[in-house]
Amino acid sequence: MSTALSSFAQSVLKSPDGKTVFSLFVNEEGRISYSISYNGKDIVQRSAMGVENWQEGLERYSTRSFSQDSWWTPVYGERSRVRDRYQAKIFSFRKKEGASQTMLLEVRAYNEGLAFRYNFPHGNSGAPIISISKDFTEFTLPEGTRAWFTDHAQGSYQLLPLSKWPGQAERPLTLQLKNGLYAALAEAAVVDYCRTKFVLDPAQPNTIACAMFDKVQLPTPFATPWRVIMIAEKPTQLLQHDDLLLNLNPPCAIKNTNWIKPGKVMREITLSTSGAKALVDFAVKRHLQYIHFDAGWYGHEYDSAADATKVNVDPKRNPKNDLDLPQVIAYATQKGIGVLLYVNQIALAKQLDVLLPLYEKWGVAGIKFGFVNVGSFKWTSWLHEAVRKCAQHHLMVDIHDEYRPTGFSRTYPNLMTQEGIRGNEEMPDATHNTVLPFTRFLAGAADYTICYYHRPELKPKLAETLNARVLKTTSGHQMALSVVYYSPLQFMYWYDKPEDSKDEPELEFFDRVPTVWDDTKVLDGQIGQYVTIARRSKKEWFVGSITNDDTRNITVNCSFLEPGKQYTASIYYDDPASPVRTKMSIKKITVDATTKLDARLLPSGGQAIWIRPAN
Repeated sequence: MSTALSSFAQSVLKSPDGKTVFSLFVNEEGRISYSISYNGKDIVQRSAMGVENWQEGLERYSTRSFSQDSWWTPVYGERSRVRDRYQAKIFSFRKKEGASQTMLLEVRAYNEGLAFRYNFPHGNSGAPIISISKDFTEFTLPEGTRAWFTDHAQGSYQLLPLSKWPGQAERPLTLQLKNGLYAALAEAAVVDYCRTKFVLDPAQPNTIACAMFDKVQLPTPFATPWRVIMIAEKPTQLLQHDDLLLNLNPPCAIKNTNWIKPGKVMREITLSTSGAKALVDFAVKRHLQYIHFDAGWYGHEYDSAADATKVNVDPKRNPKNDLDLPQVIAYATQKGIGVLLYVNQIALAKQLDVLLPLYEKWGVAGIKFGFVNVGSFKWTSWLHEAVRKCAQHHLMVDIHDEYRPTGFSRTYPNLMTQEGIRGNEEMPDATHNTVLPFTRFLAGAADYTICYYHRPELKPKLAETLNARVLKTTSGHQMALSVVYYSPLQFMYWYDKPEDSKDEPELEFFDRVPTVWDDTKVLDGQIGQYVTIARRSKKEWFVGSITNDDTRNITVNCSFLEPGKQYTASIYYDDPASPVRTKMSIKKITVDATTKLDARLLPSGGQAIWIRPAN
């Protein structure tokens, strides 16, 4: 870290590679605004900045410049090392009326994008409590910009111009600029604050404004969440650079993280002792690390009288009520399998401080939070405090429903994953799945709940029912998702039961694939069309490719492999002629760094590859 004082007259900040340029302006009325360009092309044209009571009547009285270039090692992730490199400035403002009040604007310019936040230092006389109900930050984009819009965290996406949006846009908001560049608007470090979505400014064309969920009142010192603008020349770079949000969060606050163990999970749906033990045996056979008891194990999840300290199975789930959870946990532990428990927000809010030490005593590995309240200042703060408390009791966390991450898992890596995604509970089509890597996954891990046996031809009676939850994609597509979609707790075989499996040969891939990685390469892709991602664990590589609803010819360039070495590649692909009922085939070939693998993906299809050293 290097620090130097500079003249307040300076108002330009450049990224380390010099391509991204941030410019700050202060007009005669004391209003602040900014612009961002990349390689001379506009990204954000001159736009307003500031928050309530700090948007006008300001004067800048000092500027401090500093830079950083360091590496850090995550507990787990898409890479085993992360680089944090930026140039930064802190612009100090005070009010022309009442100069003792101060606001700092901190701006960081990365090669991957730009971030800024408003900081209120300690000792603001006359304002020990800062109240903010309006964020005046805006993003005026070049004309012709289009946005990948969804109005809620589990919604579907549509590519829209910057006009007539049907609601508020979720974060991250990925943008396609007419000049060929890509950008994504995001938030980082939303912990003790409220959620902010994006809306169109009714008074200014091509302008996106901030919509805070509700008022925030905090004592100084505090900083707002980071406003983030990711910038890329092609969409694959957006996902390649998703560590940016983690870099904007504090380092790990957990001293001993040995108990945090990523892995593959399967849901237990019988809520019975015999069914749970059978699932443990299946988990051992199929190299899964966890089983998960879903809603109903302690009663109906919406019943305010349900007691999550006791096993009392919802009769609609299992009228026999014959689940001996301690016996199952003991059996699972003996077999090396961990147990996760689902708990609804109703019980969490009422019983959290009792549940956590109890579950730790039971030997539970983690909790899935269900139907959490999201968005508000109150519940956002509560939720992250709950994750902190879980860490004190060595419990991993999976937050379900509308919560979207903003990088908190760097600070508290027991927050393994979260939903906030339209996944296989809704059985989306393949086109939706090819949008997600360039939108939702920019925010971090997502619990998509991968399925395998819920195909219409394998479940014909189910497929005939109204609104049947059956897959709209091929087996190869679902298999590839285990690589394409990052989730340290990766739920597999969602909706499936152990007896659905007939030990198909291609399950070898699911058996082998890890959930966390030493390196990740986003090889190719276009939003809503296709994507290919390669990920490395130790010396082995796993590659996933998916296409949208269209047939597609792709080429996997193996240049990510170590030069001069030979590898064995097992390719798992959709094959209508396969004798296997899942219509998958496997071929093995020798590859090296010069190999280019051509493949033809079926409509809604995909391909998975396992590559390991030949010797």
